[in-house]
Amino acid sequence: MNTTEIKIGGLGGQGVILSGMIIGRGACIFDDKYATLTQAFGPEARGSACSAQVVISDELIEYPYVEQPDILMVLSQEACTRFVPEMSPTGTLIYEGQLVKLPPSLPETLKRFAIPATRIAEELRRRMVVNIVMVGFFAAVTEVVDAAALRKSVEASVPPGTEELNLIAFERGLAYGQEALAGKTSESVVSRK
Repeated sequence: MNTTEIKIGGLGGQGVILSGMIIGRGACIFDDKYATLTQAFGPEARGSACSAQVVISDELIEYPYVEQPDILMVLSQEACTRFVPEMSPTGTLIYEGQLVKLPPSLPETLKRFAIPATRIAEELRRRMVVNIVMVGFFAAVTEVVDAAALRKSVEASVPPGTEELNLIAFERGLAYGQEALAGKTSESVVSRK
């Protein structure tokens, strides 16, 4: 059984839960896999810590909670500090490179990918699409869920009238990830071990 545990962390208002929903929906509806989603957030609507946990598998999932993330995607320093210690030492860390500073004690075996997602979202004049930029980047650097499936999931998951903007944000993140893997971005790939 091929199972991947994913945790997404950030602050309320950054679209963390929506990111998890898009990844899970992309996997189970558009990529013929199984997925579960659990979420946690603070009592405040915005600004408090929140996380989404997604388990993706090619078989039925018996336990829906993430115990040791294979992939951690963080959009805030607080999420990085809180969730990095839980990661698999051979996992993949995806982080917002302008907002998150990595601790110096990360295992050498951990794959690390940074993206200036906030800057990219601001270039699109809508900072609120930072999460969708991150989902596009996730698609490129992990290949856990097919990019075409995630594209369909973005379109099906975002509020009506925002589909075009969100798809552009997804494509920008995807392209940045593809460039990172090809070694064309110096700031993105910290380690590809």
